[in-house]
Amino acid sequence: MGRDTSVFFDYKVETMSRGDLDALQLAKLKWQVDRCYHRSEFYRERFDAAGVSRADIKTLNDIRKFPFVHKEELRGEQAQHPFLGRFTVAPQAEFREVHPSTGTTGTPVNTIWSARDVQYITDVTARTLWSIGVRPGDVLQNAFAYGLWVAGLAVHYASAKIGCLVIPIGAALTERQIDYMVRLKSTVLIATPSYAIYLAEQLKAHNYSTSDIGIRIGCFGGEPGTEVPATRQAIENGLGIDAYDYYGLAEIGPTFASECAHKTGLHWSEDLHLIEVIDPETKEPVPDGEIGILVITHLERSATPMIRYWTNDLVRLDPSPCPCGRTHARSPGGILGRADDMIVFMGVNFYPMQVEQVVRSFEELSPEYRIRLTHDASAHRDICTISVELEQEEMPQPRVSTLQEKTANALREALGFRPEVEFVRQGTLERTAFKAKRIIEERPAFVKRS
Repeated sequence: MGRDTSVFFDYKVETMSRGDLDALQLAKLKWQVDRCYHRSEFYRERFDAAGVSRADIKTLNDIRKFPFVHKEELRGEQAQHPFLGRFTVAPQAEFREVHPSTGTTGTPVNTIWSARDVQYITDVTARTLWSIGVRPGDVLQNAFAYGLWVAGLAVHYASAKIGCLVIPIGAALTERQIDYMVRLKSTVLIATPSYAIYLAEQLKAHNYSTSDIGIRIGCFGGEPGTEVPATRQAIENGLGIDAYDYYGLAEIGPTFASECAHKTGLHWSEDLHLIEVIDPETKEPVPDGEIGILVITHLERSATPMIRYWTNDLVRLDPSPCPCGRTHARSPGGILGRADDMIVFMGVNFYPMQVEQVVRSFEELSPEYRIRLTHDASAHRDICTISVELEQEEMPQPRVSTLQEKTANALREALGFRPEVEFVRQGTLERTAFKAKRIIEERPAFVKRS
């Protein structure tokens, strides 16, 4: 029997052989590098300085001869050449939308969508939504922010293309979110992992259960978390759904990688993006399966293409076909952290996601947490305090002490050192519909450096 093509948004593209996919990537890469050189002073100066040109692209591996692009360089370019810098490639007459990058720190980088970009971003986002099971007739509650945050619009365009009824509520109005869940019976939820967990908490606080809502699936991105087992479980149990991971970057595309029904990792759209995983020290590719920095090159982006964009996100790559039948490479475990989110404490390196996994594995604790780093001048030592909320308002003190000890021990096992554990009342830690900022850095040396 033949394969069921209905599980694919674009069967021909998503199941291409590796040989055909490589050939397609190479042709597009040559086209993209050539237009960037001839239409962008930013790229022409960089390529000339590195002594490379389109003629150097004979195989896909030849992309390694080209320089990386870092976000700081894009910021500097736009500061020196306001407002958009010189890395725009399409003519201005084709510009349709401007979108700034997001994040908790730094000046945003403005990127442009041309008319062609709007179409390609819509198509690839529709592909990602289809891969998690979104179908015509679904009622999709889009709790990604609208406005200048790029992901909300991408999901909106793609949902309409698939044939969904879209609720364009954005990342706010929590009571109304719950009202739509209960009364309009939305079937799909798109949000950040933090907001999904908060909505689950508020659903319970409003005396509703998962049987009162109709949501069956959700896709959650904008920050890491969904592929952390404890976080995924918190979302799935709290809302009674299947939860899938989502990934995007304003500089690359807001929503261009997601899981499939098998949850084997983020599927990359390799017909549109050349994916590399690079050792941060040697700047050379790591072997398949090893962790490195995700580097992405646009193969079709028209207005503001990126050539070897250094994302700072940590991933591993698996090029083998997925059980779902998709042949494009995927990243098991999704985004494993960010190189710039790494915390250095007393000679130990760790990531917030490690804390998240521990905290969310305890049913007695709220999913929210904060990592506070301070310095005790009198004792000449740094202090790491993990603040978490007790799920139950009233708990006997002996049980609180036991739980505190268990939490500290679990964190020591995960991090390699024993942090201070502080329990606070439920609702003390701020919730957010956007990207949660969970690190509070108050050590003088680090504050000055940042």
